[in-house]
Amino acid sequence: MMVVRPIQADDWDALRELSRKTGTGFTSLQDDEQQVRGKLDAAMAAFGEETPEEALYLFVMEDTESQQVVGISAIESAVGLQDPWYNYRVGTLVQASRELNVYNRISTLSISNDHTGFSELCTLFLDPDFRHSKNGSLLSKSRFMFMAEFPQRFNDGLIAEMRGYSDENGVSPFWEGLGRHFFSIDFAHADRRSSTNKVFIAELMPKHTIYTNLLPESAQEVIGQTHDNTTPARKLLEGEGLRYTGYVDIFDGGPLLEAPVKDVRAIRESRYVKAHVDDQVGSGELYLISTTGFNDFRCCMSPVTLEGNHIVSITPAIAEALNVKAGDTLRIVPLSAQRRF
Repeated sequence: MMVVRPIQADDWDALRELSRKTGTGFTSLQDDEQQVRGKLDAAMAAFGEETPEEALYLFVMEDTESQQVVGISAIESAVGLQDPWYNYRVGTLVQASRELNVYNRISTLSISNDHTGFSELCTLFLDPDFRHSKNGSLLSKSRFMFMAEFPQRFNDGLIAEMRGYSDENGVSPFWEGLGRHFFSIDFAHADRRSSTNKVFIAELMPKHTIYTNLLPESAQEVIGQTHDNTTPARKLLEGEGLRYTGYVDIFDGGPLLEAPVKDVRAIRESRYVKAHVDDQVGSGELYLISTTGFNDFRCCMSPVTLEGNHIVSITPAIAEALNVKAGDTLRIVPLSAQRRF
């Protein structure tokens, strides 16, 4: 059984191993020991007694049978409060001449800090061997259960930066067509640097509006496009209500999705119930089931039996995985957006 829980100090080896599998373009978890150590330290601080202004809530997915950590996901409580948060805003410029009978609509890119202070969904990675049985949905959507339980720790606006398109060799057409001209380094190098120090972005980033029709067609075509490995994650978030509104990553052109927190389906529709432990539980629709604790937050997915509006029957195995007993309060919501209470 899979359960999502806050990361712990002794998860270091598992976190480091996952970082070796993420690949080029996965900015928030790279094969860099210093960066990974910083992530773990930040998460330990976030779940400590004092909450940092920019808290990183880092979660792992654990197979309860093997006790193996197989995935990771995170929420940044706010972005851009200490280091600037950059992206491009995609716009439209119209140039027309009645005399020449010319009317041109030109796509533009403008540097933006519009999402400063927003909460961010980030660092979602599942070991390729475990990308089945809706494990990815649990790993991603469990974060919404945590946000629903502790809304005071997050901003009213939520964003998720999707990994942009790159080819099988890790080459980003967007970077080759735009970023390289200003930074004079490889995409992978710039991506690694941005995860630890963003000062160089402000120093070298073009300050004026960019006309995308001056870029190579290969770069124009991938603006707002998602990496093949990230497309399922994008569809999952769009199913929960996040939308692309015309902002893209400055390095690979990947889309930024956003939504008001209150409009996210799993947050809006989740509700409290009391646990009833029973060997006989119905099969069928999967639910997210989470506890109400902070440091001991747990979330898993399972069919349940609803007994009225306020009681849910769960199996002994689920109760053990969540470390709850009969009568404890749980938060539940259907895993998919199709089902309604």
